[in-house]
Amino acid sequence: MRNNRNKPREKHSPKSHRENSSLQSANKFLDELKADVAAFFEINNKDSFTQADVLEHFDVGDRKMKLIIHGLIGELVEEGRLTRLENGSYQANEEAGTIEGVVDHVNQKFAFVITPDGDRETDIYVPTEELAGAIDGDRVRVMTFSDSGNRGRRVEGRVTEIVDRGRTEVVGRIQVWATYGFVVPDSKKLYEDIHIAKEKLGGAKDGDKVIVRLTKFPDERKNRFEGEVITVLGPAGQNNTEMHAILAEFGLPITFPEAIEKEAEAIPTKISKKDLARRRDFREVTTFTIDPVDAKDFDDALSVQMLENGNYEIGVHIADVTHYVRPGTLLEEEAYKRATSVYLVDRVVPMLPEKLSNNLCSLRPHEDKLTFSAVFELTPEAKIVKEWFGRTIIHSDRRFAYEEAQEIMDMGVGDYVEELQLLNSLALKLRDERFSKGAINFETVEVRFKLDENGVPLSVHPKIRQDAHKLIEEFMLLANKQVAEFVHGLSKGTEPNTMVYRVHEGPDEARLQVFAEFVKRFGYKIKVDEAHLSSSLNNMIENLEGKPEQNMLQQLAVRTMAKARYSTEDIGHFGLAFKRYSHFTSPIRRYPDMMAHRLLQHYLDKGKSADREEYEAKSKHSSERERMATEAERASIKYKQVEFMSRMDPTRTFEGIISGVTDFGIFVEITENSCEGLVRMNDLTDDFYEFDKDNYRLVGRRTKKFYTFGDAITVKVKETNLGRRSIDFWLVDDHAKHLLPGSERGRKSRRGSDNSNGQSKRSRDSSGSGRRKEGTAAKGENRRGGRKQQRA
Repeated sequence: MRNNRNKPREKHSPKSHRENSSLQSANKFLDELKADVAAFFEINNKDSFTQADVLEHFDVGDRKMKLIIHGLIGELVEEGRLTRLENGSYQANEEAGTIEGVVDHVNQKFAFVITPDGDRETDIYVPTEELAGAIDGDRVRVMTFSDSGNRGRRVEGRVTEIVDRGRTEVVGRIQVWATYGFVVPDSKKLYEDIHIAKEKLGGAKDGDKVIVRLTKFPDERKNRFEGEVITVLGPAGQNNTEMHAILAEFGLPITFPEAIEKEAEAIPTKISKKDLARRRDFREVTTFTIDPVDAKDFDDALSVQMLENGNYEIGVHIADVTHYVRPGTLLEEEAYKRATSVYLVDRVVPMLPEKLSNNLCSLRPHEDKLTFSAVFELTPEAKIVKEWFGRTIIHSDRRFAYEEAQEIMDMGVGDYVEELQLLNSLALKLRDERFSKGAINFETVEVRFKLDENGVPLSVHPKIRQDAHKLIEEFMLLANKQVAEFVHGLSKGTEPNTMVYRVHEGPDEARLQVFAEFVKRFGYKIKVDEAHLSSSLNNMIENLEGKPEQNMLQQLAVRTMAKARYSTEDIGHFGLAFKRYSHFTSPIRRYPDMMAHRLLQHYLDKGKSADREEYEAKSKHSSERERMATEAERASIKYKQVEFMSRMDPTRTFEGIISGVTDFGIFVEITENSCEGLVRMNDLTDDFYEFDKDNYRLVGRRTKKFYTFGDAITVKVKETNLGRRSIDFWLVDDHAKHLLPGSERGRKSRRGSDNSNGQSKRSRDSSGSGRRKEGTAAKGENRRGGRKQQRA
């Protein structure tokens, strides 16, 4: 027998091109056959098989093929992927091909298991019937099938173990019957209702929003969810109920524990002489804040001094949160747990109790406040001459809303007009320098709501970013960047100081190429090479200004990029074109900024490099909490958009643009308010439409009319569903184009059942998907081997 079975097949020196080609084909055949043999064992991992069973399964009678199969089984044993049992049969070794990850149950038919590296390309596809009772958010071990990565297919697998349940509580709307109740989860990634015994209803009434503790999960036998009501949030549809439900859905807190509030209230409000020791005093220097009109947590202030040498001293002063929130306290523990404030449409759920966030730490006008500052001497051309970092005390002279500051700069009249115009001039130069070095001008449209006293949306309009917003942004970016560079510059020896960075990797080349091909359809050209990428993206964004497709393409551009995150890895920030970047300027609402403050002070005090593993773990936690908060914020916006559209006159029409194309319909974004809804495939009745996936369009079989990304259409509201946070539209008018004869290319899928978001109607018995039939291999029947061998 060969003793090199786990090595790559030998590549002999070819005598000719034809011999070399034949050898490559043979090796490819053997590798694929080996993968299929391995997959047979993996798919049927609960059973063992003799070599004769395998030969029968693959319908092998030829003597040479028998020898090949025998040899491949031997290789798989030597590689540890198969185990030879005492009776001479073989069984898959589950430990050999398993990976741990988190379930993302994207629709009712299948899920992805997200792998630790976070790369979408390595996510593992798992059919729902192979989840073994795992649900969205669970940490699992999954066995990958050896043949699924070959021949251009996504890696597929089966869950073998649930390591940890991702959620034990679920939010939903309860329906109460005579002897039981059931809860329809709010989460779009939970597809089964939760059965509640009569004695576990907890006083909930029909139609209430509730929080349910799960007491039984579905298993491989597909038993249903069971649970008990632990909190009644109130009648579904009421503003307070729905906002609390969104927070609970994403595992975010609603209130602070009493012990935390008491600890905050016990903090002295008076600044003592001891507090002032070793602080630089800026109380006599002109200082002000610029924030949203309804803000209460003022993290940052700017000070301005004209120097005798013609330069300017600009101070970026940040609330000194870590002076009050000390390690080992309950406040510290709670701040870390939350890691971020959450901004819903109608409220802020702060990271710190109100005593700190809105009072003690907030840089309110006409009050002495303790701060941590980055102070820069800048030339009139915004070049840094000197910089200083340390703890300070300030006294803000004025609190501006963005709109006030903008009006003063525009009119040239008002409080501190000279200082505001100077800061704006410097900010514009800092911004120009950033873009000249490759920064990308990512700006997606955000919406703002006007609500009545009951939280009902009266209007929706896009937020307008003016120079006053960009002024503050540029000085915050400057401080964040220079703090990161300063900490790195204090490193001793070969190992750089541990620091919490805000990092942003460059885009994946393949995804970028797909995006470039897509925007070409709209007449925009993107050069994906490193030298031209930033400038061509910025040119596209500039040319999009005011176009119907602006919001859609800007959002797609952002999705094409990697997501920014927190890490101790010093890998830079692609979008900002910064070699190093931290978050230092918002410690009232972000825990990573608190970490940056502590690390900066530690190094100013000549401390050694901090424990990298500890801060990396805290960075990952902060990134995850940020993601959850962002999802909750989006859910609250979507809810209010649906509520707003539900109040519209049903006969009113809206101009919109197609923002998404799927095999169940087209998504349309209304131009005037950015509300998005779905025109279902079943409601396009003038033809039988097919989904052309490669060209992002629906094509009429008879008329050849097609709908694609960016098309302008007119719609009116068909239905709003607050429970699902969804809007359905009727198509009223279009300017649809028609395909020319012979221009049909790309894969098409026929219109099937109406299946928005991958969800079908829930079944009352919550029985879940059917089990795999006994005696079949779920994946094998579409493979070379066909069905699983029946055992006597």
